Amino acid sequence: MTHYRTIAISDIHLGTRGCKADALCSFLKNHTCDNLFLVGDIIDGWRLKKRWYFPQSHMNVIRRVLTAAKRDTKVYYILGNHDEVFRKFLNYDLTIGRIKILNHYDYLAKNGKKYLVVHGDMFDSLMMPNKKWLMYTGDILYNFLIFLNTHFNKIRGILGLQYWSVSKFLKSKTKSALNYINSFEKKVSIYCHRKGYDGVICGHIHTAVIKELDGIEYMNDGDWVESCSALVEHVDGRWEILFYEGIENEETNNDCNSQ
Repeated sequence: MTHYRTIAISDIHLGTRGCKADALCSFLKNHTCDNLFLVGDIIDGWRLKKRWYFPQSHMNVIRRVLTAAKRDTKVYYILGNHDEVFRKFLNYDLTIGRIKILNHYDYLAKNGKKYLVVHGDMFDSLMMPNKKWLMYTGDILYNFLIFLNTHFNKIRGILGLQYWSVSKFLKSKTKSALNYINSFEKKVSIYCHRKGYDGVICGHIHTAVIKELDGIEYMNDGDWVESCSALVEHVDGRWEILFYEGIENEETNNDCNSQ
């Protein structure tokens, strides 16, 4: 078991078939922290609204987070666009089982820098009211691609081949996808400059990375649908992206029931 000062994870999408719930449960069991940031799109309200899907493995993730909070980990749930239904309650001091529900958070790290912790949908041009239908359409296509990717990797597993993400490959090779990511990152850095932040911790675009953008330390923690990644702050103040190595064995990695 490894202990960190901070762990940030986002885009878990509980309630969807693409969610790597068992993998996340295993990760949280073996990686503890003082501060746990759930950086949006934890529960996928968009999908659950259309069709209910919430197996035991997804409930185990919630149990694992609640157990961490009970054991004095400070847990902050930063809302995203897929769990935006909770935003209407933010006028109240919303806390669920010691978990603080917020739209954003200012985090002072060990290195003395002030980071904006936010999901990131506010910087996405497709989230504008007149373009939101594009985001919903894209979400449908994305989930279909994840469905195909799951069955594709089952065949690769039978053949003894490693997990390979079709969606990540397409994003890395498609010019429009790269332009979308670059535009998102640029908007984030401009906002942080204007508001006096040293850096940002975000999610939303399912692309894990740590880099500097015009003097702003941009850190995206990725997702738990394709990348199975987390952003961690070591006790000495170093930041690092961790990737769950057992993604291809996620279906059989079911050790989350032991608390």
